[in-house]
Amino acid sequence: MGKVTLIKEEKIAVLTINRPDVKNALDLDTYEEFGEAVEEIKRDSDVRVAVITGAGDSFCAGLDLKFAATIKSMSATEVVSLIKRLQEIFTFENVGKPVISAVKGYTLGNGCDIALASDFVIAAENAKIGMIYTNLGLIPDMGGTFRLPRLVGLAMAKELILTGEQIDAKRALEIGMINKVVTAEKLMDETMGFAGKLAGRSPVALAMAKAAINKGLGVDLCVAQDFEAYIQSVCLQSDDVAEAINAFLEKRKPNFKGK
Repeated sequence: MGKVTLIKEEKIAVLTINRPDVKNALDLDTYEEFGEAVEEIKRDSDVRVAVITGAGDSFCAGLDLKFAATIKSMSATEVVSLIKRLQEIFTFENVGKPVISAVKGYTLGNGCDIALASDFVIAAENAKIGMIYTNLGLIPDMGGTFRLPRLVGLAMAKELILTGEQIDAKRALEIGMINKVVTAEKLMDETMGFAGKLAGRSPVALAMAKAAINKGLGVDLCVAQDFEAYIQSVCLQSDDVAEAINAFLEKRKPNFKGK
């Protein structure tokens, strides 16, 4: 079994970071396997929703410090190239499907960044969430300085990033960092139930809505509405819209094909 596993069932892909002995810390092999799994999720048209979680009692404790120690021997150019490659892996905005992180235990550093990059975060009550980079003399490097302020506001993002403080799931929910808190025992049931709800909707509409929301974060209203008009034209010409109308008239549940 690899350092990352990918299981597909009922239109849902579950990506599990599988290094429970080190709280699912990320070394180079794990990053690469994670990237391969994400690419497979993108390619597979049968996958409607992706769920990310960790084996054992934690989601991801962040960068494996043994791997981090090897980076010191690299040149500045090599380090930048490596970081850019890893950033691309965790840019879930480019995954045209909903991505859900089911977090528990340690959700720190790069692990926190994985959660922030997801469209939804469902957390167990025992989750410890933190942008702990400054504790190691580092800064967030997987998009955290961009995403966190947009979720929790500038002042709170600065507090979390500059102090490296860990917060619990209840506090993360209060500040808008995550979507929902459940007991550890119910984490995967709740996550898979929500994933199933999304998987039953039109893949075209989900992909287009996600794109429009992300686009709207960086443009003015006029540009956002122009983009909405364009992608709505794509939706209106899809077979999924015709199926939705027929299903409504026939009083049945629609069977979306993503076309």
